[in-house]
Amino acid sequence: MANYLKDNVGGITGGYALADGVKVKVPYSFMGSIYDEEEKEALIHVLKQDSLTAGPQVSSFQKEFAQHLGVKHALATTSCTTAMHVVAQAFGIGAGDEVIVTPNTFIATSLAVIKEGGIPVYADIDPRTYNIDPKEVARKVTRRTKAIFVVHFGGQMCDMDAIMEIARAHKLLVMEDCAHAHGAMYKGRRAGTIGDAGCFSFHSLKNMTMGEGGMISTNRDDLVPKMELLRNMNIKSWENQKYYWLPSHFDVVDVDGKWGINYRMNEFQAALGRTQLRKLPSLIEKRREIGHAIDAGIRGIKGITGTYEDPDCFHAYHLYTLCVEPEELGASRDEFLRCLYFEEGVQGILHYQPTYDFTGVKKYLKAAKHGGQFCPIADKFFYKREMNLPMHPRLGHEDVDAIVKGITNAARKVRDSGK
Repeated sequence: MANYLKDNVGGITGGYALADGVKVKVPYSFMGSIYDEEEKEALIHVLKQDSLTAGPQVSSFQKEFAQHLGVKHALATTSCTTAMHVVAQAFGIGAGDEVIVTPNTFIATSLAVIKEGGIPVYADIDPRTYNIDPKEVARKVTRRTKAIFVVHFGGQMCDMDAIMEIARAHKLLVMEDCAHAHGAMYKGRRAGTIGDAGCFSFHSLKNMTMGEGGMISTNRDDLVPKMELLRNMNIKSWENQKYYWLPSHFDVVDVDGKWGINYRMNEFQAALGRTQLRKLPSLIEKRREIGHAIDAGIRGIKGITGTYEDPDCFHAYHLYTLCVEPEELGASRDEFLRCLYFEEGVQGILHYQPTYDFTGVKKYLKAAKHGGQFCPIADKFFYKREMNLPMHPRLGHEDVDAIVKGITNAARKVRDSGK
């Protein structure tokens, strides 16, 4: 069992700091951005406000985020998970509705479907981009399919033209999970602007962060009233309310039988988000510089595959995904990862385990008579090939050199040990 430090109350969702005695040269950091005096001043400003939640900072952040993306609407939430839940409800996902989703993602993407009684139907991934494969999506469409939830893995967008063509042909709704995709583009269009709605994360390790937080983007005017209610406990003003106290302060209405909860962002998060949004171009530029330096450093190492950049995409390098090709390397991915960590001091991690392999999801799918789902490319990707290297904009030249040397040395060592 991993010996997580006792103050890491979030377990693997809060970091990978281990008390195992390994001298780590380049740890896997859960702080994905850079803070300075600007963030400090923003927080101090909020302390002087009357409102600490859903106030002027949130309103400004929503407007600025929408302008950044070039969409009509942006709605702030407590997390990307809650954003996706709101979208699933606004889409009308209900019992027995099928939603096509990638298995190569955090559990949150499927939970938004499961919480509404829907059925996640997993489509396999492209072996180069690790994104959902449109050809596999097309194969999974049935008369019960209601939506497609895509995930822009690692900061590289899916083939959205192909996805939207399938959606239009079958009258399906599309949600873009943009948790990895701040700054990412597809054919000049930003993540979160192509589907019916996009959902962003501001978790600690994201390209821009407030610790936690989320945002919904959409150009669909008809979805906004539903989303506004669902992220705020279905609260609205009374019709023809003359004074704020008559007949009472607010009314509560359902949204097509759906009930929301308190998913409001607070003012501290929004103030940080506004500063981070201004820094985002330089943060992405730094991530791309680091990613390209790793690419150049490991190119030509037999049995090691670096991150692929689709020529149609602008990769935001939320993750740097490294793949081991066991047949070429002459050793398994796990042997390589152990050597990289214990002997070279570079902390790589594995994610994402195919969602259908989790105990609770298997139980849910079996009960819904959708058990036994399997995506061979995604399975091989997680269990045999992939790992993610440390990637954040605070990495310096020495860190990048240590990563490249670590990969080079680990590949040589495991190859030699297998002779």
